[in-house]
Amino acid sequence: MTDDLSELERIVELELHDVETSQPVDEAVRVPVDDWIFDPAEAEGDEVRLRSLLGAVETMENPPQPGANHATEEG
Repeated sequence: MTDDLSELERIVELELHDVETSQPVDEAVRVPVDDWIFDPAEAEGDEVRLRSLLGAVETMENPPQPGANHATEEG
């Protein structure tokens, strides 16, 4: 399973790199809607989902140890 997770992590990182290096959203919105290659809001959503998936994969590869003191955010 570790090989599968490593492969998934590699794929997600490649996809995330593509999203990060694609046309910036603020540039895209200056172009008329009819000329959009992608919907900027959809691209931002893709990046959020990819980061979430990457975090899940990393957690599965390195699960928290029972009894370990894990920092929590309070705010």
